Amino acid sequence: MRYIRRAVALVGAVAVLAAGGCAGGEATTQAGALDAIGTVTVDRTLHDQLPQAVRARGSLRFVTDASYAPMEFFAADGRTIIGFEPDLAASLAEVLGVRAEMVNGAFSTALAEVDAGTYDGVLSSMTDTPEREKEADFVNYFSTGTSIVVQRGNPTGVTDLTSLCGRTVATEHGTFQEAMLQGLQKGCGARPITIDSRPTNADALVLLRSGRAAAVLIDFPPAAYLVTDSRTSAFYQLASDEQYDPGLFGIAVDRDNAALRDCLRAALQRLIESGTYAELLARWGLSSSAVTTATVNGASTTM
Repeated sequence: MRYIRRAVALVGAVAVLAAGGCAGGEATTQAGALDAIGTVTVDRTLHDQLPQAVRARGSLRFVTDASYAPMEFFAADGRTIIGFEPDLAASLAEVLGVRAEMVNGAFSTALAEVDAGTYDGVLSSMTDTPEREKEADFVNYFSTGTSIVVQRGNPTGVTDLTSLCGRTVATEHGTFQEAMLQGLQKGCGARPITIDSRPTNADALVLLRSGRAAAVLIDFPPAAYLVTDSRTSAFYQLASDEQYDPGLFGIAVDRDNAALRDCLRAALQRLIESGTYAELLARWGLSSSAVTTATVNGASTTM
């Protein structure tokens, strides 16, 4: 298994927008120049097929939880959101002839906010599941599994999912991993898992680092980042090399917004075929999670 290494140059760093465009005072960022990674021309046909509201605004607004490096996280300035997914948003928007905005928000309410029309989509390492497909359509762009992160030295001796029984396990509220832990309960019998769900992944990691949780369940890319990055590797390690329940991440859009869904899928396919998608993955050390074709609602179609 190839661990993720942090990119040396953050050439895809995003530029901060005016605070007046933020919802509820949350950080909003706009993706930077795509020519930093390659030449992608605007597809005028796709641009003209975008919903009128997006064309009139001139931008796509995605909500994200910026606590999930290297997928999305805050730069050193504490405001700029950087990572693979902001770079992907910039690339998709470039193809579609608009700007991309990333707005920091709560993962647990992200789908509801898209349904309410606050945002055009969720771009926040959201696993496409049949349950979530009842609320939104997913444009699939990434493939990965779940890892178990423990304190460095593994003082509680966690080795796999079964060894989580009888322990406190932290995770982010509303995530696929929270549902995984709930599903594991029936196999624990008289030694149930105490699930401590927190608003962000960063909050869950605080519980682990302070010894209030024996483990944290998160997707493999941020798990591998934690255990290899020089700022965090002294505190965390993987319980094992196992990746559990592999699946697809998707950009979640409203089920009634087929035009936007189809434009995003077509734009992603262009990025795949042009090689830009592969360059973005390589920049963040994520090449092993590539998809070969842009699909919609892959959780249902692959079952």
